[in-house]
Amino acid sequence: MSFTSKWEKKEQGPGFLDRLRGGVRSSPPLKAQIEQANRQIRTLISQLDGTVNRIKQRDSTIFKSVVASLARHDSQHAAVYANELSEVRKMGKMVTQAQLALEQISLRLGTITDLGEIATTLAPAVSVIRSMKQDLTVALPEADREIGEISGLLSSVLVDAGTTTGLSLNFDAANEDAQKVLEEAASVAEQRMRESFPEIPAGALSYNDEEGLTA
Repeated sequence: MSFTSKWEKKEQGPGFLDRLRGGVRSSPPLKAQIEQANRQIRTLISQLDGTVNRIKQRDSTIFKSVVASLARHDSQHAAVYANELSEVRKMGKMVTQAQLALEQISLRLGTITDLGEIATTLAPAVSVIRSMKQDLTVALPEADREIGEISGLLSSVLVDAGTTTGLSLNFDAANEDAQKVLEEAASVAEQRMRESFPEIPAGALSYNDEEGLTA
């Protein structure tokens, strides 16, 4: 079967003999599989957006506790809250980075129209998703299965396309492209964190530094 026919072939139901024998439908065309993966990615992005909003709310509550403790000259409790705030912001940055990387992957998937684009787009996409899987599972434990399905679906399309055409993939180039996507997402996430979250008061940080020096 040619790549073109596998790309856009109309999915057909089983024939009479297939139904009689309990046969199953053939696999969907590559285009449909990519579109399905992209829909799942968009759902995941939406879920991460909700996580970011919850993190912002949590950050605001803890930040107020830091300020209130400093206003009472209670540096010890301010330091405890500041530590908690730092951890919350680490999670916020990680989730934002994942969200941005997935948005980039989604945009790329939406532009695939030929074989060359499958090879250059899906390989980095699979690499990005696999590298973020652990962090994404921490942020969204309930999405673990969906993340695995997305990765498996894109990998299957990639292998199917390669088998159909006989082309080999440059995995070094794919990994390098994936790393660029992650680095760009990390940079933008860092900028967003600085713009969206107020700095932790110096009084709480200085108390932490003093504690670290005397420990």
